[in-house]
Amino acid sequence: MTRHTRVVVIGGGQAGLAAGYHLRRRGLDFVILDAQARAGGAWQHAWDSLHLFSPAAFSSLPGRLMPHQPGETYPDAAHVVEYLRDYEQRYELPLHRPVRVRGVHRNAEHLRVETDSGTWRADAVVSATGTWWRPFLPAVPGHAVFRGRQAHTVRYRGPEEFAGQRVVVVGGGNSGAQIAADLAPHTRLTWVTRHPPRYLADEIDGRALFDAATARRRALDAGTGDTGGVASLGDIVTVPPVREARDAGLLKARPMFTRLTPDSVQWADGTRTEADAVIWCTGFRPALSHLAPLGLRGPRGHIPTYGTRAADEPRLHLLGYGDWTGPASATLIGVGRPARDAAREIAELLGT
Repeated sequence: MTRHTRVVVIGGGQAGLAAGYHLRRRGLDFVILDAQARAGGAWQHAWDSLHLFSPAAFSSLPGRLMPHQPGETYPDAAHVVEYLRDYEQRYELPLHRPVRVRGVHRNAEHLRVETDSGTWRADAVVSATGTWWRPFLPAVPGHAVFRGRQAHTVRYRGPEEFAGQRVVVVGGGNSGAQIAADLAPHTRLTWVTRHPPRYLADEIDGRALFDAATARRRALDAGTGDTGGVASLGDIVTVPPVREARDAGLLKARPMFTRLTPDSVQWADGTRTEADAVIWCTGFRPALSHLAPLGLRGPRGHIPTYGTRAADEPRLHLLGYGDWTGPASATLIGVGRPARDAAREIAELLGT
């Protein structure tokens, strides 16, 4: 069965909902195809103690402020899931789930979106699948011989399943610091980072990060030089659990090891630390396999874009994958502006 619509949005997380909000304001006919069975995007799969970097009022999608979570300055993941569920219902966004997109194909007249429940023909497509579904694991020697448990951030839920164990957490970003802080009181923790941890000043949260990312994008667009953006401020936002663990002396990072052995991690000088588990907080890559039939991939797996629009396919927009698709577009507060720009360009392309 083939169905027709003006715009197909692929992904029903925060980026897809922001796109839907602005497409609705433009009066465009569209659908949102979400592979998840329930509302909430990747947030419904996050670890239990995960909190936002910003207060609720500064973590909102366009048109609807996130309500305050009682007792919390920084809302937790469950609060975000509830907010996203309310958001899609409030704006009556046309979500279809669970629908998994297998591939996007093109011809002169339209883009064809093949799914596990049929085909859609569209005049434009917004890809908003994010990165959570493509966890990155570095190629470390000995990875296959280690007998303990190995898990990426996406599989971590809480410290209970690691209580009393020797756990190595790898990663010097926010996920690594938050999970290390979560585990420190309950395990024999070893925290490993490629570079010494760079904490942002305690008073800085997601509001400042969004401003820094926006200023960098404007400077680059104006040709006035690279301000460094968020990276110039540091790598780790000191949310309360991280700050408390750091100040208690529980977050002492060691440099990256060079290999795994069957029962330990080992450094270049031969020293070893025995380990029952290794948690890889090593980031993600864009989840873009559904766009492979278009043949648009560029360096580092990215698709070259002008703003959110694919450079070699004007009917395709990419939203929410990081700064290369809009300043801070992978954040709740940051995705609204590029979503608005994408909807405007689509409306102009379709002559509406």
